[in-house]
Amino acid sequence: MSRTDAKATAVDGGTPPLIGSRITDKSAPPDDRAVRRWIGPGAFAHWTALRHWIDASYPGVFVPDWLYGGKNRGWSLRYKKTKAFCTLVPEYGRFSALVVLGRAEREKFEERRYAWRPSLVKLYDDAKAYTDGKWLAVAIASTDDLHEVMELLAMKRPPTPHARPPAETSLKTSGR
Repeated sequence: MSRTDAKATAVDGGTPPLIGSRITDKSAPPDDRAVRRWIGPGAFAHWTALRHWIDASYPGVFVPDWLYGGKNRGWSLRYKKTKAFCTLVPEYGRFSALVVLGRAEREKFEERRYAWRPSLVKLYDDAKAYTDGKWLAVAIASTDDLHEVMELLAMKRPPTPHARPPAETSLKTSGR
């Protein structure tokens, strides 16, 4: 078992980490096995589907990069070319996609405001606008959440022409 895997149980060996806790062992970025163990098999199916969708929709555009944000923020997987596309954050029992919407993306979001699910609109409305945009940390707990994040990312940056369309991405598991 790697050191990252060992972090899936509490330091005292008894109490499990709180839901939403981050992977904080800085000795090495987590591998797929450690991520699966930390976020759980259901969330890992969504994690894998989103990563495959990004790779298929934007071939050769992004090279995922693990970032360590310290003992409070832990590890996150960033997709970036010249500006950030999204960051996947593995949390105990779940994961989130962090998407920053700049001015142009916020205008596009507003044009489609009534097409988004109410939970995403509330998250958007509640997010503070910074100079670089609104930071949305979207928890992905279901297939619907996953597809909405895919739509949000496709709105932010249209998929590469000749890329496999997002509709071809499928999951072997059902949403919660």
